[in-house]
Amino acid sequence: MPNLRLIFCSSVAALALMLPSTALAQDAVPAPAPLKTTIRLSFTNLVNRAVLSGNPWTIKGSVSGYVPGQTVKLTVLLAGRTIVSRTLAISAAGSGGSFVLPLTLGGAGRLTIRASHAATAEMAATEAAPMHVTIAKAYAQAGWRGLAVTYLQSHLAALGYVVGQRGYFDSRTGRAVLAFRKVTGMARTYVANGEVFRRLAHGWGRFNVRYKSHGRHVEGDLTHQVLALIDNGRAVRIYPLSSGKPSTPTILGNFRVYMKEPGTNGHGMIYSSYFIRGYAIHGYVDVPVYAASHGCLRIPPPDAISVYNWVHLGTRVDTYYR
Repeated sequence: MPNLRLIFCSSVAALALMLPSTALAQDAVPAPAPLKTTIRLSFTNLVNRAVLSGNPWTIKGSVSGYVPGQTVKLTVLLAGRTIVSRTLAISAAGSGGSFVLPLTLGGAGRLTIRASHAATAEMAATEAAPMHVTIAKAYAQAGWRGLAVTYLQSHLAALGYVVGQRGYFDSRTGRAVLAFRKVTGMARTYVANGEVFRRLAHGWGRFNVRYKSHGRHVEGDLTHQVLALIDNGRAVRIYPLSSGKPSTPTILGNFRVYMKEPGTNGHGMIYSSYFIRGYAIHGYVDVPVYAASHGCLRIPPPDAISVYNWVHLGTRVDTYYR
């Protein structure tokens, strides 16, 4: 009797020889090609692609495609030397990806920012076009222009200090710096050094109004040697002044302007607003950084007319020591 098992196996083998190879083994599926992307860089808190030394700013990157788990290498160079190197995860953002790096850098100079993605099985290698950012020194003095001056003036003006020509450190801006230094207890100079910028960045220098209930009025802060024009409870203009020296002190108290004298009188008082007897707010050619007058509130001549025009008959004038 024939061996049935042997006959069956032989038949199956013969049938297999008759079938095409595709029926015996599935074709291998090729791996997908790595995703091709582009990287673009942008920034926040910059002015004309520049930032003040010590101020925060942010590098932002966008990636045209997104694959989970991918990273970007971000490098910041100063004069060819790497000062920042980070590996940042790419996060999903719409149809693509994004990454962010907040920074606060000191020093000064021109930075080069580079961002790249190394090739992986999922994403092809790509590199952003290098970008440049300038770090400006936190310092300004008479005659200077540039970002530091613009920053200085905008922050001083926001606090009520009277600055001059925007973008240029003129004499009026210098007097604003002096007034700020007086209010914040710094050395009484006209130079904006790093400490001035640091205090501005932290919100220092706001004039503390003593008599908010007096409405639109003038306050002479003799401790800090500044004159403040007050409206709606805040200082809208702040000027340096020189009050009465110890031998001829300024009278203290709450008064009202009773007489106004335009022009320059025989005593050299420029555009005077009298608030009691012979005491007045007026311009004068000599306004040192300390108390030196005969009792009046001296202000620099370039400020005299604008203060005179702001003050009216009956305007309150309050003088005090802190």
